[in-house]
Amino acid sequence: MPRRLTALLLSAVLPLGALAAATAVPAAARAPQRTPECQGDWLPSTPTSPDVMNGRLSFLDLPAVTVGKDVNWRMDPYRNRSWQMVFQSLRWMGRLVADYESTGKTDYLDRAVEIAKDWVADNPYGGRTTAKYAWAEHPIALRAPALVCLSRYVKAGWLTSSLALHAKLLSDPKHYELGHNHGLDQDIGLLRIGCRYGNPKWKNLAVSRMVRSMTLDIDGQGALREQAPRYAIYVHDRLRVAVDTIKDCGMKVPAALASRWESLPRHISAATQPNGYMVPIGDGPADVQPAAFDHADATVQVFNAGYVFGRTAWGDPQSAYYSIRFGPALKFHGHEDHMGVTYYAQGRSILTEAGFHSYENTPYRRWTLSPEAHNVPVLVGRKFRGHTPTALVRRSLDKERQSFTFTDRAYGVARTRSVLVSHHQDVMAVLDGGGGKLRNLWHLAPNLKVVSNAGGRVVVADGAWKASIVQLAMPSCRPAGGQRVVRGRTSPYQGWISPAYMRKEPADVIVSPVAGSLLTVVVPGTDRPDVTCSGRTLIVHTPAGPVTLRTSSSGTLS
Repeated sequence: MPRRLTALLLSAVLPLGALAAATAVPAAARAPQRTPECQGDWLPSTPTSPDVMNGRLSFLDLPAVTVGKDVNWRMDPYRNRSWQMVFQSLRWMGRLVADYESTGKTDYLDRAVEIAKDWVADNPYGGRTTAKYAWAEHPIALRAPALVCLSRYVKAGWLTSSLALHAKLLSDPKHYELGHNHGLDQDIGLLRIGCRYGNPKWKNLAVSRMVRSMTLDIDGQGALREQAPRYAIYVHDRLRVAVDTIKDCGMKVPAALASRWESLPRHISAATQPNGYMVPIGDGPADVQPAAFDHADATVQVFNAGYVFGRTAWGDPQSAYYSIRFGPALKFHGHEDHMGVTYYAQGRSILTEAGFHSYENTPYRRWTLSPEAHNVPVLVGRKFRGHTPTALVRRSLDKERQSFTFTDRAYGVARTRSVLVSHHQDVMAVLDGGGGKLRNLWHLAPNLKVVSNAGGRVVVADGAWKASIVQLAMPSCRPAGGQRVVRGRTSPYQGWISPAYMRKEPADVIVSPVAGSLLTVVVPGTDRPDVTCSGRTLIVHTPAGPVTLRTSSSGTLS
C-alpha cells in the first residue's frame, strides 16, 4: 500500500494518540502481563511455542511442515484450503505472544514480531505476489485478534497500519458473512480492534451485527442453521469468546445474543449418539466427541431447521438412537441428505453416512455431498434437483415408538418416505414411494460386514453380533430380492466412509433392487427375524418380542 494512502487511512480510523504511536519506532512496550487480548480462548489447535520457534508447523493433524526464518507465505504443502486458512490466520504467531506473557521469554516476542512484520511486508493488500488466501475473509477475521494481541507489546507503524486495514475490511458489508460462523469470527476480530483503539463505531457495528447474524444462524429452538451439527460446537465456543470480548470491552452483552448462545447445547446434545460421538451429518466428521452439554428432558426432538433426533434414554450407551434429515434447501455446510436416516442400537452404529472428508473440490468431496452418499431413496431415471426443501408432513410421538412421514419433489415428482422406530423391541422400518421406480441405499458402519445376502434379507455382523435388513416390495409385501453390496468402488464412487478429516476407508453399502415402493426393516441383534404380512399389517418378530406395523395406501407407517 502506498505510504500516503496508509497515512490517510490511519488518520481516518485511529485516534490521534494511536496514530502517533503508529509512527513510532518498533519496540517492546512494557514488561509482560496477562491480558484479555492474548489470554482469551482464540488459540485452538495451534502449534506449541517451541514448535513455532523451531519452524515446525502442524495444522489439522497433518504432518508438520518446516518453515524457515524468512517464511514463504505462498507455500501450500498439502494443496488444502483449510491448511492455508490456518497458516494465513497467524494464530500460531499469537501463540508466541500469549506464552511470552506467561513465561517472560523475550525470544518468543522477538520471533512473533519477525513473523508478523514479514507477513505484512510480503502480503500487501491486492499485491501481485500476495499469497492467495492472505486476504480471504476468514483469515482476516482470525488474524485480527492475533495482531491485536501483538499490539499490546509492539508499537510500530506497520502493525497499526495493518490493523487499521483489517478493521476497514472487516467493517465492509461486501465482505461480511451474515448468518454464518465466519461472520461471527469477523465480528470478534472487529470488536477486538475497536476495543484496542477505543473506536466506538467499530465496537457498536461488531456487536449489532453479531446479534443479527446469530439470530439468523441459530433459531428459536437452539438449532444451528448451517446444516452440520458439529458446527454448533464451533459456534458455541466462538460465542463464548464473543461474550468474553464484549465484557472485556466494558460493553453489555445483548440479551438476544446470550439467549441464542445458551440454547445451542440442546441441539448439540440431541445430535450426539449414545457412544458420545456426534452423528456425522453434513460437514461433520465421525470422530467429533463433544464435551458433556445440557440436554432437554425429551428423548425425541424435532427441530424445524431440519432434524429429527430420537433415543431410548439419556445417559445409556446401549440406548437406541436415530436421526432423520429434512427441512430447508441445501446451504453452507449441508449435504443433499434429505430423508436420510442413521440408526444406532445395542451399542453399535448400524446405518451411518459417508460423512465429511475435506473441503477440497475433488470428485470424492462432490460424491460425499450427493444423495448417493446418504441413506435415501433415489428415483430411477429422473434427474436430481439439488437445493430442494423437504417437508415433514406427519409425526406421531409415543414413548415406545415414533413415526414420521416426509415428502418433496427433489426428482421432479413426489418422493415420500415414512420412518417408524420401535424402542422396546429394537426395530427401524422405512417405507419409500413416489412418482416412479426407485431404489434406496443403506450405508453400513465400517465395523459391520455383510455375511449373508439372499431372498431380500441381508445379514450384517460385528463379531458374534448380528443384525438383519429385510426388504419387501409393497403393497404386495413380497420379499424384494436382488440387493447388491458395494464396497470401495471409485468409478463412480460408492462404498466409502470417512471416519475422520482427510481419511476414507471402504465400507459395505447395500443397494436395493428397483421397485415402485419398498419397505426396509432393520432388526438389530438377530440374523433370523421373521416378518409376516396380512393385508397392510406386518408383524416383525424380534428377540425381544413382536412388533406390529401398519402401512397405508398414502405411504405412511404406523
